[in-house]
Amino acid sequence: MASSINIGGMFGGISRALSHREYRRFFVANFLSTIGRWMYRMSVGWLTWELTKSTSWLGIVAFAEIFPTLLLSFFAGAIADRIGYGRVMRACQFLTTFVGILFATLVLHGSITIELILVLTICYGSLEALSTPARMSVVHSLVPLEDLSAAVALGSTSFNAARFLGPAIAGLLITYLSTGLVMSVCAIMFFQFYIVLIFLRINEPGRDRKMSFELFGDMKQGLIYVWAHRGIRFLMLLLGVTGLLIRPFMELLPGFSDQVFGRGPEGMSILLSSIGLGAVFSGLWLAQRGETRGLTHLVTVSMMICAVALLAFSMTGDLWLGAGFLFVLGCFMLLAGIGSQTLIQNVVDSSMRARVLSLFVLISWGLPALGAVAMGWLAEFVGLQEVVGGGAVLTLGVWLWARRVTPSMAAGLETTGVSGRG
Repeated sequence: MASSINIGGMFGGISRALSHREYRRFFVANFLSTIGRWMYRMSVGWLTWELTKSTSWLGIVAFAEIFPTLLLSFFAGAIADRIGYGRVMRACQFLTTFVGILFATLVLHGSITIELILVLTICYGSLEALSTPARMSVVHSLVPLEDLSAAVALGSTSFNAARFLGPAIAGLLITYLSTGLVMSVCAIMFFQFYIVLIFLRINEPGRDRKMSFELFGDMKQGLIYVWAHRGIRFLMLLLGVTGLLIRPFMELLPGFSDQVFGRGPEGMSILLSSIGLGAVFSGLWLAQRGETRGLTHLVTVSMMICAVALLAFSMTGDLWLGAGFLFVLGCFMLLAGIGSQTLIQNVVDSSMRARVLSLFVLISWGLPALGAVAMGWLAEFVGLQEVVGGGAVLTLGVWLWARRVTPSMAAGLETTGVSGRG
């Protein structure tokens, strides 16, 4: 008995979150599916670079995957709040599996073109946009409130562990086997998550309403709610700056690997894996920590460290030194993301949860798509390193303002039940 207590103390919030059976099943299946997602993303990025050798096309394909988030994610959040998280996730995961199978077939057959990559990427991105708000919100239905912070952190840690494992696996398979095989493995990983979702028991009372035109009123209420809440509005602003000026560098990594470091897919794998490894390190720490106290300050400090690390990365020509800077960037980019999501989940009204988190997704994932297109286009004229470094410098300017208002935001975000309106 003493041994089990010590183990629980050692792992803190991690062991508490995983003690809930339904969450544990969801966590494992989602983790495997997310590994497939990162394998898919690396494969698409490298395939795009092989076909075009163009940073503009890298930005366009990245935008094609993420721009549906700009159009659909808030709509998807309102749908999930109305009809239920489980229904949305099951339908989207089934279709995601189909897209994965189709992509793999085209690559293996040798019929893939940049135009087909663009179309399939739009399909995949649309399904991600529709399912992500539900997938993020469902955690609240699988664990009690006292374990929510740890569960959110653990879920984000698995996402970033997949960011480390996915590119590492994909890089090896692409180098020694084929991109088509990678796509086939992705489809299998998507399918297993669909099977688990069929049998997952989700506690979500009141989310069984039918679709109607009232959905648009629901969306309006969500926007008003976010704008009226000072703390959530502050976090969304910081996320927006990071999304536009920091996060787009990831879509440009194939160009860095080839043009700056003179390496192929194995170089890209090293860079992406470094980000994922750093994120896993910080995510596990946050999950073990398992509390909201001090997260607001941590989010703001992380923004500054991300900017400094990215600026240093943009100035180096050494792959391994660059990987070290990306490890630091991965650590603090994850801390900012998990911290923001946890604080939002901590204070948001339950009836608004999916809509508010859909805006979180819209800003965190959609704005980087716009940033990737802009940076990819500018890089054609002034260079990758200069464009990425410029974004980091602009972020530092915003941080100087954010650090001054952070203390006034912390009380309303770190105490459950505080409205933070006004």
